[in-house]
Amino acid sequence: MTQPIRRIALSTGGGDAPGLNAVIRAATMAAINRGWEVIGIRDGFNGLLHPEQYPNGGLLRLDRESVRGIVHTGGTILGTTNRGSPIAYPVEQPDGSWVEVDRSLELIELFDANGIDALITIGGDGSLAIANHLHQAGLRVVGVPKTIDNDLERTASTFGFDTAVGFASECIDRLFSTATSHGRVIVVEVMGRYAGWIALHAGLSAGAHAILIPEIPYSIEAVADVVRRRDERGARFSIVVVAEGAVPADGDVSVIGKSVGQAERLGGVGAKVTAELEALTGKESRLVVLGHLLRGGSPSAFDRILGQRFGAAAVRALDEGENGIMIALNEPSMDYVPLREIAKRQRHVPLNCDTILTAREIGVSFGDPVA
Repeated sequence: MTQPIRRIALSTGGGDAPGLNAVIRAATMAAINRGWEVIGIRDGFNGLLHPEQYPNGGLLRLDRESVRGIVHTGGTILGTTNRGSPIAYPVEQPDGSWVEVDRSLELIELFDANGIDALITIGGDGSLAIANHLHQAGLRVVGVPKTIDNDLERTASTFGFDTAVGFASECIDRLFSTATSHGRVIVVEVMGRYAGWIALHAGLSAGAHAILIPEIPYSIEAVADVVRRRDERGARFSIVVVAEGAVPADGDVSVIGKSVGQAERLGGVGAKVTAELEALTGKESRLVVLGHLLRGGSPSAFDRILGQRFGAAAVRALDEGENGIMIALNEPSMDYVPLREIAKRQRHVPLNCDTILTAREIGVSFGDPVA
């Protein structure tokens, strides 16, 4: 028989996303209204694994006052990290080398020692893979999908994506005027890792002339042809949106670094595309990398509501006795999906989706022969 819940913990891991605080507030209020105590873990699981690093301790009691007025704010009041996975924790050796060790059983003991009956963990594919591992090791866990990249399986959308697309679209709107004034090619690189959701939606929304996404390997010559054809028609400028994980047909994804205990960092493809387009077309070309600007700022109304729905649904799932599941948006309701079915999996843009079909029909190039 499932033990009754008295105290739950919340953690936020991986990159931040607009709407995280909405999830935290909704989960906290839904739990308090059930008579549960709520504890926030600082910086992923670091607050439990290294409480000595925090002057006031690594755990934060969440009550009505501590979550008041945070729905509209960006970031996370708990802090987050994409380093130090408890199942592959980096430990420096006496000779200066690094090894990764599994500290998951130690972490579960710390949950028990602090009287925590269940965990709601809010994160992307990496964090949810950790959640599944902890669940398999005996911890009661419910996951909430979080990523601006919108690349998690089995959920129609993730909070933060709408805000990121909206901001990227606004930035591209602004670049249209300067590109037009100078007759330039402007390349805009956006986040998204190995999926092209942000680039596709922001590019189509703002009227980009070429959109390069990981799902469609591109030919730089095909993109240059778009610029040349526009020049011939009298349109002296072009806007090219590039996902950070875009891949040339004859090359690999552009990686700028990888540290021990951290996923590889993508970037640099925008600079490569910009330089190649200038060389091929002879037109002055400029690069704008939106980067972490897409993660910051106040969440959109859609993401505020979606975040609260996820947070409340996570508490509801625990109250219903669920364990080892992720909350998934499947309108008009929230579903429960086993963590094992989504851990370490990514949702890519389907090549036959209507958004791509629409873009092609109105003349947007994806840098491939179909364009």
